[in-house]
Amino acid sequence: MAQAAAARRASSGRRSTIRWDRVSRVALMTTLLVILALYVSPAVHWLEQTRTASRQRQELRDLAREHRALVHRARELRDPGAIEREARRLGMVRQGERSFVIENLPGR
Repeated sequence: MAQAAAARRASSGRRSTIRWDRVSRVALMTTLLVILALYVSPAVHWLEQTRTASRQRQELRDLAREHRALVHRARELRDPGAIEREARRLGMVRQGERSFVIENLPGR
């Protein structure tokens, strides 16, 4: 029995083979990596939304520009002479008028 007690005392006095400083560093790094991994998906989603918003703002500017041009064109067409000018541009003639087509003009 004395030998068993001495063996227990000798084994309890030995230093542990686990390096707790390394274990704690690994645990901290693992925790940091998990936290970073949790931020990757929202960050990618945010970048995609930013790009989409930028494209949509550009499209809105283009559509607003087109709208202004169409409003301007509608105002121009309210003039009584504008309808006749537009019809003539399209090659239309009034009833009773003769239309002439001139081909092979120099310079055209």
